[in-house]
Amino acid sequence: MPKIPTEQLKPGMKLARPLQNSSGMVLMAEGTELTEARISKIENMGVDSVYIDGPSRPARPKEELLLALEERFRKAGASPPMATIRKAVREHIEAMYE
Repeated sequence: MPKIPTEQLKPGMKLARPLQNSSGMVLMAEGTELTEARISKIENMGVDSVYIDGPSRPARPKEELLLALEERFRKAGASPPMATIRKAVREHIEAMYE
């Protein structure tokens, strides 16, 4: 569930958490689908960011993570069990960016 800056909101996104005012009153419920009008209301309320349904993306670029993976497994050489683990981790990293 990524926290998205208000300026990056798009119609069709859904709130992962309720949007509340400073006194705790719910202004938009969890699961609310955003429309242009709702995004405008959020912006007019001065909200900086909201939690949106969906997987979070890692903060580091994919290429950086893959290089770090190769560096960590360099000492393992051609060990079959380590090659299997490296392959699984590589696939996981690549899947995070799809």
